[in-house]
Amino acid sequence: MLITPRDREILRLAVPAFGALVAEPLFLLADYAIVGHGLGTTAVGALGVAGTVLATLVNLCVFLAYGTTASVARQTGAGNHARAMRSGVDGIWLALAIGALLIAVCWPLAPAIVELFGAGEGQGAQAVTYLRISLLGAPGMLVVLAGTGVLRGLQDTVTPLAVAIGSFVLNAVLNAWFVLGLGWGIAGSAWGTVIAQTLGAAVYLAVVARGARRLGTPLTPGLAGVKEAGTAGFALLVRTLCLRVVLLAATVIATRMGEAELAAYAIATQVWTLLAFALDAIAIAGQAITGRSLGAGDVVSTRAATRRMVQWGGWSGVLLGLLVVAARPLLPGLFDTDPQVTDLLLALMWPVAAFQPVCGVVFVLDGVLIGAGDQRYLAWAGVWTTLAYLPAALLASGFGVVALWCALGVWMLARLVSLVRRAAGTAWLVTGA
Repeated sequence: MLITPRDREILRLAVPAFGALVAEPLFLLADYAIVGHGLGTTAVGALGVAGTVLATLVNLCVFLAYGTTASVARQTGAGNHARAMRSGVDGIWLALAIGALLIAVCWPLAPAIVELFGAGEGQGAQAVTYLRISLLGAPGMLVVLAGTGVLRGLQDTVTPLAVAIGSFVLNAVLNAWFVLGLGWGIAGSAWGTVIAQTLGAAVYLAVVARGARRLGTPLTPGLAGVKEAGTAGFALLVRTLCLRVVLLAATVIATRMGEAELAAYAIATQVWTLLAFALDAIAIAGQAITGRSLGAGDVVSTRAATRRMVQWGGWSGVLLGLLVVAARPLLPGLFDTDPQVTDLLLALMWPVAAFQPVCGVVFVLDGVLIGAGDQRYLAWAGVWTTLAYLPAALLASGFGVVALWCALGVWMLARLVSLVRRAAGTAWLVTGA
């Protein structure tokens, strides 16, 4: 496959985005490894429950990154640089407001939220501890999302990479120190992540503030702009909510299967998430390139870039699937799992590997349509594909955790069909600022 100028543009955005994206699941993978070695299977299961809740809360707000990327990129393509930065500043203020709201609402409800998963008494208590401490980092986590969206929209994926690397290293060091060195238990793992995420958010605030001053953009919140950002993100919120319903349903089913099944499923989920974020790097390039080219009114380039990115996504999925198969025997040793968890984890890696090519195409097309501002279609498609998944998951619940993972494959195939059909049409190709 020859490297063309278009490929170089894709890679210029996608390669740094890859590093930044994989840092997020690496946060939790590092937590799992440290907690698994220091605290055992019960704590790993508790981390799986609390981590799923926290990831749900944060990922429901992923529109702060995706919506901001699309709007900033479109305004940049149209030459409206000051307006692009204004959108970014308003997105950050919205992130801070939502983060504060999450703390106020979810802190007192933490025991009830964890109880919904049906975890045992020991797992439940540790999950509540981790969740409550981690909520203190919610504003920082959401500012990281919004700040990342601003820079991606400005076609800068290098700065988010640098911040992500620094945050990951700090997170790993602090977690090891707090859990293994100071003996703080699962609380130490939570505090390490909170500190790392909050310092990462501070870096984004400094970078965006410098850019805003250069363009003469006020740093005070524009209420109309904040409201517009929230309204525009509603459809993406529906889309993301559907994704989280799928993952939450799977976690609840795995929890009720037993501690070993939950621990194996939780680790496999983090491996799958790591792979998903790796594949999503091309989707991030798709968001930035599509928003900019449609903002500039260039439909031909948008089509050509989409075709090329789909090819990159498919072949990247094949490569990652093969890497999973090759690394499969090594994974259990990383988490110091007991024999039953090891057997289940090894079995789960087969479907995880098999569906990677499908994931590669799905994530690219999802990113392209987000960059085009086609959020309403994505919301409806999310509803229908979730309805396709739920019966498969319920059926799989009687056949074990591997069957449950295969049900996720049904969901990915349904998403593939809906996205390919949409991308083949023209309704999403809306040009201009």
